[in-house]
Amino acid sequence: MATQPTDRGTGGAPERPPHSGPPEDRPGSPPAHTGRDADRLLLGALRHSAGRTTAIFLLSCASAAAAIALPAVLGRTLDLALDSGGDPDRAAALPRWLALCALLVAAEVLCDAATAYLTGVTGARSTAWLRRRGLGHLLSVGPHRAARFTPGDLVTRLAGNAAEAGHAPATAAGAFAALVTPLGALVALLLIDPWLAAAFCAGVPLLVLLLRAFARSSSESVSRYQRVQGRIAARLVEALAGARTVAAAGTAGRERARVLAPLPELSGQGRRMWQVYGRAVVGSGVLVPLLTAAVLAVGGVRLAAGAVSVGELLAASRYASLAAGIGGITTQLSALVRSRAAARRATELLAVPPVEHGGRSLPPDGTGRLELRGVTAVRGGRTVLRDVDLTVPGGTTLAVVGASGSGKSTLAALAGRLADPDEGEVLLDGVPLTGLDPGVLRREVGYAFERPALFGATVGEAIGFGPREVDDRAVARAAKAASADVFVSRLPAGYGTALAEAPLSGGEFQRLGLARAFAHAGRLLILDDATSSLDSVTELQVGRALTREVRAGTRLLVAHRVSSAARADLVAWLADGRVRAVGPHEALWEIPEYRAVFAAGEFAAADADSDGGPEPDTPDTADTADTADTASGTVAAGEGAR
Repeated sequence: MATQPTDRGTGGAPERPPHSGPPEDRPGSPPAHTGRDADRLLLGALRHSAGRTTAIFLLSCASAAAAIALPAVLGRTLDLALDSGGDPDRAAALPRWLALCALLVAAEVLCDAATAYLTGVTGARSTAWLRRRGLGHLLSVGPHRAARFTPGDLVTRLAGNAAEAGHAPATAAGAFAALVTPLGALVALLLIDPWLAAAFCAGVPLLVLLLRAFARSSSESVSRYQRVQGRIAARLVEALAGARTVAAAGTAGRERARVLAPLPELSGQGRRMWQVYGRAVVGSGVLVPLLTAAVLAVGGVRLAAGAVSVGELLAASRYASLAAGIGGITTQLSALVRSRAAARRATELLAVPPVEHGGRSLPPDGTGRLELRGVTAVRGGRTVLRDVDLTVPGGTTLAVVGASGSGKSTLAALAGRLADPDEGEVLLDGVPLTGLDPGVLRREVGYAFERPALFGATVGEAIGFGPREVDDRAVARAAKAASADVFVSRLPAGYGTALAEAPLSGGEFQRLGLARAFAHAGRLLILDDATSSLDSVTELQVGRALTREVRAGTRLLVAHRVSSAARADLVAWLADGRVRAVGPHEALWEIPEYRAVFAAGEFAAADADSDGGPEPDTPDTADTADTADTASGTVAAGEGAR
């Protein structure tokens, strides 16, 4: 273990261009996606619901068959009623044809009801499949790659867009089956009289042009509408996350205006969608009566010529309406356009490459030795870390210090593979993190954060949440080590208190996050400014418990307080994206620039304790420290240096 600071501030490799590294790892880069990707996703949803979709298609076809057969049966029934006269055979046949009419009507109603039920079930199941796939992929890409999407936009994609895309299988089945009705009606017209079919076909090209124009215009407006929805949702989630800050600043009106700023564009796209749809409906509404009138006119001439009967003319008028019903497919077509546009937004998320893992395990006798070799990290076009070489011996507590923006949290994220470096590699006990089995990685590398997110119905479940099962005794031990047992015991139901009903301060939230990390501690434990909201006494207690009561291993602490750095075995001092020096705090304290890091960060900060520190949902928390603790740490460091 090194005992003298090693200066790394001079020399080294030349600075790399700011955009080095794989493009898919750059936050903000739009992932590649095409309409074909959306089609493949919708086909996947179709395969997932293949049985129900097939049933919808068959039932819809059966309903269409009943609808096609009904006019012919009604026409025949009418002819029998008009011409039965004294013919006993025709009079006897009339009740049977009436019964057949009733049977066809009942069959159509029952098939439509079953189709409606299956359509709802299929849409719900397909939506659930898309959401599970999207959420699973989102979790697999890692927090760094997922950061290119805002939380509100992700909610829109996984909620509203997934629901619209999920209805595609049932809508497609219904649309294909809907083609059976007009095609069957056209064939029926041809069978009744070819001149009737010819009169109808004269207007078919106009219907086709109408549908084509609708599909083209609707697709673009729907895509833009959904994107504007995503922007509004993103701003709304941001505003809700910082609701207390907005209220305290008295900027509610300004924030409301910011959230709703895209509303005129949303309104414009919505009006355009309805205008496109309205034009299609009006066009079909005008064309369908004209086609029906043309068929009736030709049918009247043919009736006068004795080529068709009254019943056949009745059937022809109904078949003309059914054949012209191809214009009614605009509803299904509109739904399919919305589904495809929504699927394209979903594929943008699915196009982000997941984090690749290996299948290796760690050596059983490993001590948690952490190595960063030539690590470079680019964030937002800026090189945050550059050529970092750092070795942390197993069992060592290393404090990472540096001015704001020096790359401390980025280094902490790379050390446990919450993100990957653009260049270089990170190893744990000699094994590259990229080659580790993900289960092994998460069991052996634990994290505690400045603003922890707690999961679970109760306080005890929140502490026990992690990669391994822990019993109640382990939960209590971890809470005691994190100095959380005292306030948890005062809660109405102790560890069984509902998390949502527990009145917790910012410091108490941090202690629960620490307890969770302690309960699942592996050979490497990373604390990313995880004690910033604790008072000096509690921080000292937690620091002692970390070395005495938590599983032994390597500790990496992102530190802002002198006291935290002074208690560590070694300190890594970051400056300008490089490791300036590594050594004991007492030795580094002799360097004026090192002392200036704490002078700028701590003496300028306000005094904070566990009840006055930042709370978890505060969006912009400054680095704060306890003034008394700072002073005592400085004196101790000075004495140690002397």
